[in-house]
Amino acid sequence: MTNSKPKYKLTDADFKQINRRSLFGFQLGWNYERMQNSGYLYTILPQLRKIYGDDTPELKEMMKTHMQFFNTSNFFNTIITGIDLAVEENEGIAGKDTVESMKVGLMGSFAAIGDSIFASLIPTIFGALAASMAHEGNPIGVIIWVAACLLICVFRWKQLHFAYDKGVSLVTDMRDRLNALTDSATVMGVFMVGALVATMVNIKFAWTPQIGKVSMNIQNNLDMIIPKLLPAAVVGFVYWLLGKKGMTSTKAILIVLVLCIILGGTGIIAKV
Repeated sequence: MTNSKPKYKLTDADFKQINRRSLFGFQLGWNYERMQNSGYLYTILPQLRKIYGDDTPELKEMMKTHMQFFNTSNFFNTIITGIDLAVEENEGIAGKDTVESMKVGLMGSFAAIGDSIFASLIPTIFGALAASMAHEGNPIGVIIWVAACLLICVFRWKQLHFAYDKGVSLVTDMRDRLNALTDSATVMGVFMVGALVATMVNIKFAWTPQIGKVSMNIQNNLDMIIPKLLPAAVVGFVYWLLGKKGMTSTKAILIVLVLCIILGGTGIIAKV
């Protein structure tokens, strides 16, 4: 096995091929044993063949390396790919340990950051805006949602070349920035969830008990304490349900539907 450095340099055509394979094929080989390992190898296999040559011991060794366990956010996976290819292009098989350590060290961090931002917070924020507009019959809501999805795809496309250019230095350069971005996005996501609860959960207390000749308006009394307290209580109840063992989102929805039918039919709650 030779230690000579590879002579092949990646081109724009290589980056486009990697991005296409990542966008459309990265998750196709997902499995319960090693998760995204085959998808990762599939994404960069043509470039590995160009770097190490066809049917060489180096190629076989790096293919085995990339078939080890791997699992990260599919919104950030090409950052790891870009750093990986920068190392392999410059060091060849001598960079195997660096690549292994880099993948193991980054996949967990990027999984947490990528999934929390792109799989949870951004859909919550833009989904809330889009749903609110669509609820009012405004077609711009659809445009907002489609635009958000397209921008995410553009981000995934651009990050590969950026990570490749920065190489291993990107790990330390972006660490503090990513933490700050995650904290900011978390605050924004919590804010948007609160706004969504207040605007989209439209129920109120309809029951007005009589105390002698005086009617007690429960809803007005609650509004004087905390406006939209009942919608917040409903969301808190659902959140509590989902934390119970054996509970699924489908079961929680059915429970809420049954309770709404019973409480609405008896005149205790009503739609705003």
